[in-house]
Amino acid sequence: FKENRKDDIWLVDFYAPWCGHCKKLEPVWNEVGIEMKSMGSPVKVGKMDATSFSSIASEFGVRGYPTIKLLKGDLAYNYRGPRTKDDIVEFANRVAGPLIRPLPSQHMFEHVQKRHRVLFVYVGGESPLKEKYIEVASELIVYTYFFSASEDVLPEYVTLPELPAVVVFKDGTYFVYDEYEDGDLSSWINRERFQGYLNVDGFTLYELGDTGKLVAIAVIDDKNSSVEHTRLKTIIQEVARDYRDHFHRDFQFGHMDGNDYINSLLMDDLTIPTIVVLNTSNQQYFLPDRHIESTEDMVQFINNILDGTAEAQGGDGLLQRIKRIIYDAKSTVVSVFKSSPLLGCFLFGLPLGVISIMCYGICTADTDGVVDEHEAAKKENGDRELTDEGSEEEQEEEKNGKYTELSDGELKQKDIMEKKKD
Repeated sequence: FKENRKDDIWLVDFYAPWCGHCKKLEPVWNEVGIEMKSMGSPVKVGKMDATSFSSIASEFGVRGYPTIKLLKGDLAYNYRGPRTKDDIVEFANRVAGPLIRPLPSQHMFEHVQKRHRVLFVYVGGESPLKEKYIEVASELIVYTYFFSASEDVLPEYVTLPELPAVVVFKDGTYFVYDEYEDGDLSSWINRERFQGYLNVDGFTLYELGDTGKLVAIAVIDDKNSSVEHTRLKTIIQEVARDYRDHFHRDFQFGHMDGNDYINSLLMDDLTIPTIVVLNTSNQQYFLPDRHIESTEDMVQFINNILDGTAEAQGGDGLLQRIKRIIYDAKSTVVSVFKSSPLLGCFLFGLPLGVISIMCYGICTADTDGVVDEHEAAKKENGDRELTDEGSEEEQEEEKNGKYTELSDGELKQKDIMEKKKD
């Protein structure tokens, strides 16, 4: 494979045998292989045990499992989207094809526009802008398609100020790239590759982090058709549509079904329906200080964020990192016990039991030591008493010593008294 891979285009799943996510991907990957073969795609589908062939995995920069890459000549493209058959097949077909796809007729343009919600088109002949467009396409082809067309192929409602030009078609209208207002072409395409309003999930939110935009989300329950859920979703949609010129450079709008992902992201319990604005670059978030009743309330909330008067919560500071570690540990323990109580008892009960036995042993050893020290101290005190009192011989010697200290007259008097006594 290493010697001959450049002769073909490969879609490879780098996996580890012990990885749970890899095992979950396996049936989907088998469907991808069958689909690519049945449609006659030139892309060959394979998988490689990255733990057995670590040198090859390291050569392609594999750092986690599973990692999906499309290998095309000297280039390797990472897949970062949802792990579904349709999404993976669409990624492979897009990246395996030409970087810039020509649109030779109006009929072809209309056909492609119906298939793609976001469409980037270069209009014009050879120019430095086209060279830059090709360069950006080689980098961002993993996310979106890139096309080229002549001006007469475009719809009649399109008016270009000058040629050459790069145009994006989305949200029922079009926008022309302006180098002076929009800055770098790559940054502009990266920002504009999403629709103005999205159904946001975890993968989409992760990708939105590359745009540098704040993400304003209505967190709702899609199955709940109550007025409040519908109203908040409608407010976000109206702001995205009616205030695009004011906010599209700084904000991405959408809604998210359910609050589980948001709760884990914010380390907080948000009651739905609600609105939250996320800064994915530094993990800060903003919550409205009052109930959002109308589009005007939402616009005011966004303006407060832009001018710095809205209070930011969260962040990536040291305290938040410590809080994240504690939260993740707690979530892991809870999830283990919920999914498998017996496994949780074994995983956490066994270490706690061992630690308890060790603590008991240490405490018992300290108690014995205290008793021994007490006995030793008692013995030492006894020896001191014995030493202070002295032996019988020492006492006799001391007595005799006292006699020698008496005078001669006292000795005679003592002898007389003893004789009388006898």
